[in-house]
Amino acid sequence: MPPDELLAEAIEVERRSGTAERLFDIRRIIGGLFVLYGVILVVTGLFDTEAEIAKAEGVRINLWMGIGMLVLGLLFLLWHLLRPTQFGEVRAAAGRDDSENAS
Repeated sequence: MPPDELLAEAIEVERRSGTAERLFDIRRIIGGLFVLYGVILVVTGLFDTEAEIAKAEGVRINLWMGIGMLVLGLLFLLWHLLRPTQFGEVRAAAGRDDSENAS
């Protein structure tokens, strides 16, 4: 296989692995779950009965906790969008640390 084809194949593999790593970034997973649970609680809180509100000492706890979870989830997703992880730099730094420890 010519070197150009090997280089192109290596670049393609690196691109795919970076995409998979970004897809499973923990900030995206946690943020998505908080947003999902927040939406569920907000909808539940909007339709709470008087008995459920009285049980919580007059506080619409589902609504307030849902709003809090929704805000937290959106902050996680915003963090993920504004500060994406640079996987190539992390790998290069890890490689330098390994070579320094070996000598």
